[in-house]
Amino acid sequence: MSEQNDFERRLSQARQKQGLEKTPQTTAGGALPGGAWRIGLRAGTEVVSALIAGGGLGWLLDWWLGSFPWLFLVFFVVGGAAGVLNVYRLVNPRSGAR
Repeated sequence: MSEQNDFERRLSQARQKQGLEKTPQTTAGGALPGGAWRIGLRAGTEVVSALIAGGGLGWLLDWWLGSFPWLFLVFFVVGGAAGVLNVYRLVNPRSGAR
């Protein structure tokens, strides 16, 4: 039995080294796994940054052209749509691969 256990241990180490098997991760104090937090924070960041970029670009164009608030509103909506599309791509990564 000792040879079998040694073989399993070496096989597991080789798989981890090649990236075929992930190392077991423990969470302290029953916290949520890092993956869920990471995805949630990234999704929020994607939406907020797209809204800021769209709104900022629209505000700058309105300031330059003197057409406030029309371009601001248009680019704010476009930024929101881009943020939602980025979150969709985040949670459904195979949607664009054909």
